[in-house]
Amino acid sequence: MRTLLLAALFAIPASAQVKNPDKFVYATIGDPDSLDPAWAYDTASHNIISNVYEYLLAYKGAGLAIKDLMPMIATKVPSKANGLVSADGLTYRFPLRKGVKFHDGTILTPEDARYSILRFLLVDRDGGPASLLLEPILGVNSTRKDGKLDAAIVDRAFAAVTVDKGDLVLKLARPFAPFLTILANFGAMTSKDFCVKNGQWDGQAAALEKFNNPQRAAMIPNDKANGTGAFKLERIDKANKQTVLARHDGYWREPAKLSQVIVKVVDDFNTRKLMLQAGDADAVYGPQMYFPQLQSVPGAEVIDGLQNLERSSTLMFTFKMSPTANANIGSGKLDGQGVPPDFFSDKDVRKAFAYSVDYDGYIKDILRGKGRRTSGVIPSSLPGGSDPKPQFSLDPKKAEEHFRKAWGGQAWEKGFKVSFVFNSGSAPAQTIAQMVKKNVEALNPKFKVDLRMIQWSTYLEQTQANKIPLFLAAWQADYPDAHNFAFPIVHSAGYYAGKQGYKNPKVDAVIEEAAITLDEAKRASLYKKMQALVDEDVPHVMLAEGVRYRAQRTWVKGFIFRPTFPDMPYGGYYYDLHKSAQ
Repeated sequence: MRTLLLAALFAIPASAQVKNPDKFVYATIGDPDSLDPAWAYDTASHNIISNVYEYLLAYKGAGLAIKDLMPMIATKVPSKANGLVSADGLTYRFPLRKGVKFHDGTILTPEDARYSILRFLLVDRDGGPASLLLEPILGVNSTRKDGKLDAAIVDRAFAAVTVDKGDLVLKLARPFAPFLTILANFGAMTSKDFCVKNGQWDGQAAALEKFNNPQRAAMIPNDKANGTGAFKLERIDKANKQTVLARHDGYWREPAKLSQVIVKVVDDFNTRKLMLQAGDADAVYGPQMYFPQLQSVPGAEVIDGLQNLERSSTLMFTFKMSPTANANIGSGKLDGQGVPPDFFSDKDVRKAFAYSVDYDGYIKDILRGKGRRTSGVIPSSLPGGSDPKPQFSLDPKKAEEHFRKAWGGQAWEKGFKVSFVFNSGSAPAQTIAQMVKKNVEALNPKFKVDLRMIQWSTYLEQTQANKIPLFLAAWQADYPDAHNFAFPIVHSAGYYAGKQGYKNPKVDAVIEEAAITLDEAKRASLYKKMQALVDEDVPHVMLAEGVRYRAQRTWVKGFIFRPTFPDMPYGGYYYDLHKSAQ
């Protein structure tokens, strides 16, 4: 059957007419973790959310600056010039669009807008996105103190997020230059009634404690969504591993040209390539290592040279793992059959692994030579960013030296067994894991690195539960500012550092100071100081960065690369798209 199927796929000529002209199929590798905007903080989820839900603002095309913002649910972009930002830069007023329909036919109200922002702020799950707005609005990174909801913070949130004369009014704790850019990707407008009917917070302060820092199972189920976007959730098809979106004919703008979008998880690259060639997929995810194969697909095109605003291919170490039902640490002891939960808290272990990566081989073989060594938390393209000389190279002698010192010599003497976990469908991650396994195990026969491949949502769940010893990570900008890299990657309350258990009070303090510093030169100096501290700690190792590109059928029209759009690489904003043979 497999041979016959492949033959049938190849039998479709490249010159065939546009297949399914009003439907768009995107074949990728990541399943959504959650479609609840108050929970989701990964690109696979946000790719769906940002096409189903909408925000107060959006970027025009490939824009990155505040001047590139345009109104969405708000009717104007607030500024001091138009009187919607106060003279002290602390109060923002958003006139709201009238008559906007949710997918269930109800009308979005100012109270829905207020509820959406408050719920995003106050549900605040560990490792979630709430800190993006908590920082500017309330001046804090969390709603909790000593693990418990802080009632004073809740009161301040209710005072800071209000409705006045039909406008949504947000009051900041301090001036925060990139505030508006955050609202172009977070704080999606949700229906209060829909949320409550699906077991969510009712908007009353007294009831909030039950809903603060929830488990994922307590959020809106993934088979339900109710946004105002150009597409609505039609169904989650688990059997075929796909999410199906349908055009929202009641959309406040002109309805989308596509009637249906299917985001399909296809782990095998060759299958994705065949789907693209046959026209069964209109666009596919393909890592850089497969670039030449995609370039040769008849009837397809590769759009190259897309602007990169991310930190990719980063090897992360978990300093303190959860030992509960954790197969990734084996025996849980340094006895040759496992590792202790705090195995990577030893800097020599981290450095030994860092010296076991073939960085040049990664660039040559996986990035096909279209990449470069990189270092530093903040991309050089952003103010405050820099690319200092990389700390590490493949060096077995130095790796052995650090392994011999690790854990007072016990790591070398007793050996260890540890898991390197990566998400299914990611050929680069699998190749890097194999590389590390080979190089580490070659140093000592007592060293064992087990490779484990799991699906994306499970991968996220296990990293959030601190169960993965070392893993590959990437960070795509939520908004174009240095703080959006420094905070999530190395601040102890950030997305990655929080998962790793990495905490350096000096690093935290510098990041917090830089966030409120308006002088760019001083800010850049602070980030340089932060980077020096991080380099000393080695909480992660950046391998290299490649270029971004998109592989799609030539009949796909209208694609615009949006650097901060959560495109799961690279599904895109489907409202832009249509299909045509011309």
